[in-house]
Amino acid sequence: MTFSLRLPDMPSQGALCVVLLSSLSSCTSVPLHQGTSLGSYADMTASGGSLTKAKLRVDPASVLTARTVHIAPTSAQIGNSGTFDPKNLALVTNAIDRALCTGLSDRFQVVARDQPADLVVHATVTDIVPTNRTAAATSAVASLGTSVALAVPIPRIPIGLGGLSVEAEAVGQDGSQKAAMLWSRGANMLTTKARISTVGDAYSLSSAFGADFSRMLVKGRDPFKGTPTIPSMQKIKASLGGGPKYDACKAFGSSPGITGAVAGQLGLPPGWSDKGAAASQ
Repeated sequence: MTFSLRLPDMPSQGALCVVLLSSLSSCTSVPLHQGTSLGSYADMTASGGSLTKAKLRVDPASVLTARTVHIAPTSAQIGNSGTFDPKNLALVTNAIDRALCTGLSDRFQVVARDQPADLVVHATVTDIVPTNRTAAATSAVASLGTSVALAVPIPRIPIGLGGLSVEAEAVGQDGSQKAAMLWSRGANMLTTKARISTVGDAYSLSSAFGADFSRMLVKGRDPFKGTPTIPSMQKIKASLGGGPKYDACKAFGSSPGITGAVAGQLGLPPGWSDKGAAASQ
């Protein structure tokens, strides 16, 4: 008599993807944190996407007629600032500036602070939920082995996920507010790579804020409505570590590019690949 042993059927890649996508709901909930840096918080409407919370206001006529913009360096007004190393906090604020500069370059000419500008943009970090370094390290190590074996992304451990809250406005030459946004987002198990740093998730999410706010000014409308657009060539070049479209953006340094992407996959801290703002800023 011959016996055969049948191993249980492995789940198909499609079924596994469904499981992974369902983990998107497992993310840090970061409430909108209103600070004190905006000229006005009036008449803002609720918006946002599946992962992002936002309130915003935009004057389409004023924004769409503007041609030049200056980006004032992002500041931080958070109650737990002592939790973070100043150098790491500076990497987060500078990453926001870099993302704003790249995004706004799609339509605006970005100018230095000693040049006249139709709009002045300034963002303020109002809250950072720290990333648990131990949980991030465990997730990074687990992901390196299992993702290669299964050829699919492996969710992070749903413990100690970080988050980011930012507010920003664009002010015209007359000193009045032309656009404003309150924005918050938490890391999730699937799409936010674990970095072994207390600001790891805040750093990763900073580019998302920069993209959302700059898209609002480029389009003159709610950036969470409408269909996604293909990234411009200048955005692709900048994301790969190439030089920015305008000299004024050089103040925020270059994107870590491929080196940064590799560092993110390995779970390395942002400072390992991001050199931050230019020394002359």
